[in-house]
Amino acid sequence: MNVSRNIFAAGILAGIGLLTLAACNQAPRQSVRAHPPAGTPAPQQDAKVLQHLPLGPYTPGWLTVTPQPAVDVLVVQIQAQLDKGQQLFNAGNSEAAREEWNRAGNRLLASGFSVERDPRLRALFDKLAEAMGAFETKEAPVEEAADQQENQEESDDLEPAPIEEIASLSLPASDPRLAHAAEQELIAVPHDVPLTVNDSVLAYLSVFETRRGRAIVETGLRRAGLYQDMIRQTLKEEGVPQDLMYLAQAESAFQPQAVSRAGARGIWQFMPYTGEEYGLQRTAWEDDRNDPVKSTRAAARHFRDLYQVLGDWYLVMAAYNSGPLNVARAVEHTGYADFWELQKRDALPGETRNYVPIILAMTLIAKDPARYGIKVSPEPPLQTDSVQPGHSISLQLVADATDSSVESLRMLNPSLLRAVTPDDPGFQLHVPAGTAERFQAAIAAVPADKWLSWREHRMEQGETLDSVARRYHVTLASLSSANHLAEDDPPAPGALVVIPTAPPPSSRIIHYRVRRGDTLEDIASRFGVSTASLRKWNHLRASRAPVGTSLKIISSSPVVN
Repeated sequence: MNVSRNIFAAGILAGIGLLTLAACNQAPRQSVRAHPPAGTPAPQQDAKVLQHLPLGPYTPGWLTVTPQPAVDVLVVQIQAQLDKGQQLFNAGNSEAAREEWNRAGNRLLASGFSVERDPRLRALFDKLAEAMGAFETKEAPVEEAADQQENQEESDDLEPAPIEEIASLSLPASDPRLAHAAEQELIAVPHDVPLTVNDSVLAYLSVFETRRGRAIVETGLRRAGLYQDMIRQTLKEEGVPQDLMYLAQAESAFQPQAVSRAGARGIWQFMPYTGEEYGLQRTAWEDDRNDPVKSTRAAARHFRDLYQVLGDWYLVMAAYNSGPLNVARAVEHTGYADFWELQKRDALPGETRNYVPIILAMTLIAKDPARYGIKVSPEPPLQTDSVQPGHSISLQLVADATDSSVESLRMLNPSLLRAVTPDDPGFQLHVPAGTAERFQAAIAAVPADKWLSWREHRMEQGETLDSVARRYHVTLASLSSANHLAEDDPPAPGALVVIPTAPPPSSRIIHYRVRRGDTLEDIASRFGVSTASLRKWNHLRASRAPVGTSLKIISSSPVVN
């Protein structure tokens, strides 16, 4: 079935004076597309509402619309951001440069001025496009890579992002059986975003028939049970299609600890600058991008904001992958606001050309796995209690107090980057369901200033205080004193005893940005570490590091400015 469609609401970008678009584009040949049922709610498409969007507490900077300035003022603003981004890029801070260029491009998109009618704005748009193109050819930024290495040391359960592996798999020949199954599914399953079956989608359906592709799908379908109820409810509350949940399945297989080579994190694979636009904070203790609840809210708002500008869910998916500026640039250069036309004309980055077909193939399988020979039982939704420790506490002590494990606590609190909670009175820690009261009772026996070092142990049949002291490498006298017990008076089996272990040696990770004239020997001497260690921590071979590089230093010495 060939479908002729005007998928791009011309009033969206035309309404903000950016582009003149072809009004009607032909879908690819041999493409079958099913639209959501009539009456399915969709966000408002009129670009005029951009100035009045109820964006909630996290208004993204790229969509912030201020009273229209004079064109010459806008030119000065965009040029300043372009120059600042170039300075950051030249200094090696690529991620900050990309953020600055994105802000400049999005300011231009939302300004209300026509690029085509003003040669100065057109020149700036082209410069921004060139700058972003230069970024795309550069490797992952040193600063983000260093940050990623640090977090890997502090949290050893990070997972590679499945979307990268999917994109790297070879495309097998399409199976005609898959085409028939998929076309029948379009008729049978409910959906609230358009579903398309064409050669690109069928190619990835075939990928998911391979051994490795099927394993990725099955992992995502199994883990979906943990979060899908929460995700659907959040997407519904934000007024966007619930089928966008399947982006998370493709991006991360619903693994909160998923991390890409470029440093995107969490089940929605947020990059730092986009996450910050939507209120996802990063500290030395936590990364909200890894928090499924917070990141889902941010993703839903991002989808809604992209749709307000682009007016088509396939273009929203493309923009989610490569940024709205890249999509706007592709539309402007080709005159087509149709993803499949942009794909055919190689107008989008290669990763993005494959991204939408991957999402659609994943959606088709997830909606009816049995049709594709997949049978997986979803894991049950997470059930937790919340406690508020008041200040830092080690996850090991929490595990002791709740008869759980550090591993399970990490799964319930994936935003934590360390094995301790932040020193924040308002921090909410998730513990296994039904253990909140047990935690409060057990922790009351440990002095608050010992929460980072002491342990607790539940006595077993036949244990004595002496055997417990030897197990934890503490003295019998200190163990008896901490529990107000006589050395020859062991607690009954099942009793919880306090273990006064010594605090671990203190150390911290310092980031030092290389200055002109620095050598590795100078830096190592300044921080009281060996040059060999400095090289090892940062995977260096030369005697110098490029100016602007962020070096990681593990040190117990005072910070030297």
